[in-house]
Amino acid sequence: MQPLRPRIGLLLVAAFSAATALLGQTRDCAAQDWVDGKVAGPFVCRAEFSLAGSENLLRELIQIQVDVIRYLGLPAANEQIEVYLFRDKRSYSGYIEKHLPKVPYRRALFIKGQGPGRVYAYQSRELAVDLRHECTHALLHAVLPVVPLWLDEGLAEYFEVPADQRAFGNPHLAPLRWNLRLGAKPKLTDLESKGGLSEMGGTEYRYAWAWVHFMLHGPPEAHQELVQFLAALQARTPPGLLSQRLNHRLSDAEQRLVAHFKGWKR
Repeated sequence: MQPLRPRIGLLLVAAFSAATALLGQTRDCAAQDWVDGKVAGPFVCRAEFSLAGSENLLRELIQIQVDVIRYLGLPAANEQIEVYLFRDKRSYSGYIEKHLPKVPYRRALFIKGQGPGRVYAYQSRELAVDLRHECTHALLHAVLPVVPLWLDEGLAEYFEVPADQRAFGNPHLAPLRWNLRLGAKPKLTDLESKGGLSEMGGTEYRYAWAWVHFMLHGPPEAHQELVQFLAALQARTPPGLLSQRLNHRLSDAEQRLVAHFKGWKR
């Protein structure tokens, strides 16, 4: 395994145009009947159930921020991220329907307006995956003014599994290898053309994850381009297309990605 080198479920960014909308949402959350609350790094968590026994998951969220800083060259989140956890699907659905009626329903949500980022999820067997995924979005958007959709989702897919499964245990790995055996070539230019979540299906999520894996575990030049691309975004400097940057450094990035996964073994 080639180690990571130190050094953007499901995203919904809601643009709230009026300050009163944000204030209203804050009051709604404050008035909710929260049973427990904990702070984990930048995450302020409130839950309708006891968080006893959730210490390992909260530590994982803190570690994701540590890894985002180390592997992506980004600074720590400069704002608190609010996490709201509901006791079950019914409670969650009722809250979303009442307070966020214009937001398409998803099992878990990340929303970023003018204030702190907010993560909404409910207690289920998928809660850990949902929180790792949505909190990755929240960390990225806390320090970057914008993140390309495919990269946002690719990074969230990468970090949504436990740390010891990121390199070899992600559920995307086996179907991706089948895609490659059948002659598929994940095209980064196709991902870059996606303008909304409705254009992102299972294949697009898998390919977005594949490009992130390639840039984190593949050639050093690919990792350098990712770090520099994100640094340009943070500095609000037009970074160009990452596909063009990678091809300039690697000559044939798509073929290098295919070779990376064909040779990827423990």
